[in-house]
Amino acid sequence: MTTTMSLAARREMLLSIRQRYLSAKRPEKTKILDGFVAATGYDRKYALVLLSKKSSLIDTVSLKPKARPGAQVYDDQFRHVLIKVWNTANQVCSKRFVPFIPDLVAAMERHGHLRISDDIRKKLMTVSAATVDRILQPERSRQVQGLSQTKAGALLKSKIQVRTFADWNDVVPGFYEVDLVAHCGDDANGTFLNSLVMVDVSTGWLECMPLLRKSAADVINGVSVARSLMPFPLLGLDTDGGSEFINYEILDYCETNKITFTRSRAYKKNDQAFVEEKNGSVVRRLVGYDRFEGPKAWAALAKFYSVLRKYVNFFQPSVKLLKKTRTGAKVAKQYDKALTPYQRILNSPHVQQGVKDDLTAMYLQLDPVTLMSELKVLQNNLMTFAWNINGSAKTEPHADKPAKPNQSDTAPTESEVLDYFRFEKPKDKRSLPRTWRTRKDPFEHAWDDIKFKLQLEPHCTAPEIIEWLSVRYPGQHDMGQVRTLQRRISTLRLRDQTYQAKLTQLMQTE
Repeated sequence: MTTTMSLAARREMLLSIRQRYLSAKRPEKTKILDGFVAATGYDRKYALVLLSKKSSLIDTVSLKPKARPGAQVYDDQFRHVLIKVWNTANQVCSKRFVPFIPDLVAAMERHGHLRISDDIRKKLMTVSAATVDRILQPERSRQVQGLSQTKAGALLKSKIQVRTFADWNDVVPGFYEVDLVAHCGDDANGTFLNSLVMVDVSTGWLECMPLLRKSAADVINGVSVARSLMPFPLLGLDTDGGSEFINYEILDYCETNKITFTRSRAYKKNDQAFVEEKNGSVVRRLVGYDRFEGPKAWAALAKFYSVLRKYVNFFQPSVKLLKKTRTGAKVAKQYDKALTPYQRILNSPHVQQGVKDDLTAMYLQLDPVTLMSELKVLQNNLMTFAWNINGSAKTEPHADKPAKPNQSDTAPTESEVLDYFRFEKPKDKRSLPRTWRTRKDPFEHAWDDIKFKLQLEPHCTAPEIIEWLSVRYPGQHDMGQVRTLQRRISTLRLRDQTYQAKLTQLMQTE
């Protein structure tokens, strides 16, 4: 039997009739019990226990709600200050946010963005993560998911050592996990921007580079620019099995520069847990899931990343897993204290003191509130180039016929093979470069036109150029020449330093 009577009303009714029930005779007790069961909806035997002398529940339960002693601890003024500091921290989770509150409050006060009383300061320094979650719960929002653009590169897998998540124990600064984030929106056709995300495993130092295309030449240029910005030398790269990474160009680059090159296992995302976390919490959260293409969007994204790297590396704390224990079906995880990449570098004995002093001087000059304001302006500017907004953007218009998904332009180059950090030396299938031609060059008459088009449209792909040539030179070109043109364009881009110089200029903009 169901009833709409509240629990408090049931208890009040019980108190009012219990004494009368105890003093009544058997026929009257039956009538009182029947009325009580009908009004409350209780089971008859349970109601009988409540009304009888066997139960002392009513004597010990107060009908009035218990009031919390004293005044409200965290009032609206504290909530307003907490939200302001939390927004400056880019709305990170409470486990990362709470340990960083003292440093963040000090930085905001140092630059004149925060003035608080001693009482609120004390509350900020002692508030728990659970309380922060409860206060900030209305401010949180859900996230969406994007498309994966990783295509397996079967070539060379036997030459590149596999590294798993368990192999990152006690690693020194300089070993980076690397991944690409595709800014294709909901359409993987054509050419679109990609973000090269590099995360140092030891310190969490983050470098993001915008790429015009998804090719080996662009990846090498992005890594080269990132190396010039890193506070410590690049010692190792760990990538997934995508063809943009697993190719001879990347392998040659790493061997020439004595960089350890490893890869993760297929379908094991946890092998790249550090960079995958940054893909979601930084790139996807701030850049979003829209489609970006063209040099203008690329330049806007580079300016955005030039400011973002300062904000994330100096004012975004993160936690690291210390140990994990399993008891039956229950898994208990223990994490270290939340620290920013800058703080982890200061605590590392493997980083030179001169580097730490330079980073400290930079940290004292940086204003987190100003950086957040700059990021919002640059983010709004970047969104004007998003194709998913009302189906338009301030970039070059879409081609009438969408091109096929961009393929990585890979080609062997002349390089000495170094057995650096290798356990075995598999057979090298690379041969010495050939200086003679075995057949007529199909692009000899149009090569100047191709280079000129690439200068005007650097993001243009080989299939798009073939379609353009078929109109310009009827009957002389078809899609069977795509792979040949891809190799020629890849070699041209590897030798061209304009792209790298422009990216360096944009990323080093103060």
